[in-house]
Amino acid sequence: MAAALSPLTGRARVLGLTGPPGVGKSTSTSMLVSAFRSRGLRVGVLAIDPSSPFSGGALLGDRIRMHSHTVDAGVFIRSMATRGALGGLATATPQAVRVLDAAGFDVVLVETVGVGQSEVDIVALADTTVVLLAPGMGDGIQAAKAGILEVADVFVVNKADRDGADQTVRDLKHAMSLGRRESGPSWRQPIVRTVATTGEGGADLLTALDGHHEWLVAHGELAERRVRRAAREIEAIAVTALRARLGGLRGGEALGRLAKRVVTGETDPYTAADELSGGV
Repeated sequence: MAAALSPLTGRARVLGLTGPPGVGKSTSTSMLVSAFRSRGLRVGVLAIDPSSPFSGGALLGDRIRMHSHTVDAGVFIRSMATRGALGGLATATPQAVRVLDAAGFDVVLVETVGVGQSEVDIVALADTTVVLLAPGMGDGIQAAKAGILEVADVFVVNKADRDGADQTVRDLKHAMSLGRRESGPSWRQPIVRTVATTGEGGADLLTALDGHHEWLVAHGELAERRVRRAAREIEAIAVTALRARLGGLRGGEALGRLAKRVVTGETDPYTAADELSGGV
C-alpha cells in the first residue's frame, strides 16, 4: 500500500504544534482548522495523546475539544496513542501523515503530547513547527534553557488575555537574543499572541505560518526538510525491521547466548553486536 501512496504525496503542508501541557494546543489546533477551512482547504488533524505507563491505555480526548469540526466533511481528526514512544509523537505518526497527504488533504496539523525540554521529534516531521507557551509557564531562565524553544519556527503565546502575557513575550525575546537558532539564512521566528478559545490572534498566526512557508519555498528549505523527513522515516522503518529480525533469531537464543558471554567477560558488547548483526 505504501508504494501505491508515494506518487500521491508531497502536496500537503505539514504543521506541528507543540508545547508544555496546559498551553491550549488542542484549542489552538481547532482555531487553525477553522482558519484553513475558511479558505476552502481540506484539513487533517493527528492528535497525539500519551499512553499510561501502567495500563497502556490512552484517553484520546482531543476530538472532544474539536467537536465543532466533527461533522465537517472537509476535516479529518485522528487521535493516536504514543504507546510508549518518546519524543512527543507516536511511532506511526509519519505514516499517518503520508496517508493524509495522499488522500488529498491540503494541510496536516500534528499536535504533539504535552512536552518538556527535550521531546522535539516534531521538528523532523513538520514543514513548520509552532511552539506554544502561556503566561505562568515559567520564568525567563526556564525559557532560555528549554531545548524545545530551539525548534520553533513560530512562537505562540496563547491565553494572551491573562496577566503575565507581556512578561512571557519579553522572556521569549530575551531567550532568543541569548542564542537564537537560525532556521536558515534570514528567518526570524515571530511571536504571535492568541486567545484560542475566542479565535483572537488566529489571523495573525495564519499570516506568520504563510510567511514561513513562503520563506521555505524561496530558500529551497522546504525541499531540504522533506528530504530529511523521508530519511528519518526510512531509518526508523529499517531499525524497527532489524530489531524484529534480531529478536526472531532462533527465538532470541543467539542474543541470549551472546549476552551471557558478555557477562562472563568472554567478549564485549561491540563485538557481540557485530556478531549478531552479521547473522541477520
